[in-house]
Amino acid sequence: MRIGINAQLFPNSGWGGVEQFLTGLISALGKLDGAEEYVVIGHRKQGKWLRPYLGANQQLVAGPSSIRTAFVEALGPLGKSVYEFQKKMRNVRQRVSPQVPESNGFFESLGLDVIHFPYQTLARCDLPFIFNPHDLQHIHFPQFFPKEELARRETIYRLGCRHARAVVADSRWVKTDLIRHYGVDPQRVFAIPMAPPPELYRATTDRDAEDVKRKFDLPETFALYPAHTWQHKNHLRLLEAIALLRDRDGIPLNLICTGKQNDFWRTIARRIRELRLEQQTRFLGFVKPDELRALYRLAQFVIHPSLFEGGGLPVLEAFRAGVPVACSNVTSLPEYAGHAALLFDPTDVASIADALRQMATNVALREELRQRGSERIRLFTWERTAKMYRALYRQVAGVPLSEEDSALLAEA
Repeated sequence: MRIGINAQLFPNSGWGGVEQFLTGLISALGKLDGAEEYVVIGHRKQGKWLRPYLGANQQLVAGPSSIRTAFVEALGPLGKSVYEFQKKMRNVRQRVSPQVPESNGFFESLGLDVIHFPYQTLARCDLPFIFNPHDLQHIHFPQFFPKEELARRETIYRLGCRHARAVVADSRWVKTDLIRHYGVDPQRVFAIPMAPPPELYRATTDRDAEDVKRKFDLPETFALYPAHTWQHKNHLRLLEAIALLRDRDGIPLNLICTGKQNDFWRTIARRIRELRLEQQTRFLGFVKPDELRALYRLAQFVIHPSLFEGGGLPVLEAFRAGVPVACSNVTSLPEYAGHAALLFDPTDVASIADALRQMATNVALREELRQRGSERIRLFTWERTAKMYRALYRQVAGVPLSEEDSALLAEA
């Protein structure tokens, strides 16, 4: 059986958790025994970044080049101007009436039995396919999206949920959401949890941690929040909670944030100045994976006040690193955290501040949460996640399932 996995992302292109999910899944599938062959479809020019994640049962192919692109490239220097003009015209058409792209025969030419679109895009093709919408944030928080993006998501999600042989959610919460909002047959929706990013880097040592601490001039104690500066990540209320903790309780908590800084960063920076938090908060921007691992090691605890999550990768990363966690009590986060994190209401600044106060001052609580997190992380492994996906690939392709396959899909 040949399975295609659409992975046409740029590295570090702002997809965040989706990129971590994609690399984790590819890496884990590459370690499984079995007769399956996996065709990983990378970006046609920047797909080589995926090579370190591939196993012996996987091959990397460059994604499709449209007739339009080939024509533009043949024009040489003039092609850039033609490309920009065509891109502008396509964007205008997409704003007026978003369309799901049609396969030009590329996917069908790979001899696939099934193709997996593991993030929020797909192409119409004559192959059985699996679709991962990951979450329906655009429905719950439409104010966080431009109108064009709302229209694009609705077009892709509705078509994907209607025609996919299987739709995969990262949590049971999202599975229920998909059934409720898009009327998907529950028999076609599967909740398959993620796991922490794969261990492709050497273990972080004390020396590594000290180097990172010195490089970023970090304080002795701090709370860590790893997240891009999207609005739903709720940085503003977190900052207000830190200011409340300082002004009400006299606790000057330090906060270190990582993640790409998008357009909303300007609003966050302005709020930092308004709250006079310049000395207590640091936004490091995007950091390398080994630096992030060192930051987990150095942090007193991880705080995760997001308003909406389809999965819970930062929570799982913290558990694996042995760091205590406080996180939101909404969407899928309680499902991932279980009883191993201190939960709070992310819409209530006082609730966030209370969680910060407990985590900063209660040593016994931090140690208890650390132990619970170390136990809980054992439930989330990429091997198990990959086996669940493999079982689903087999089912969609009409291949007989083993007893293990049937049992895994029954849990989803």
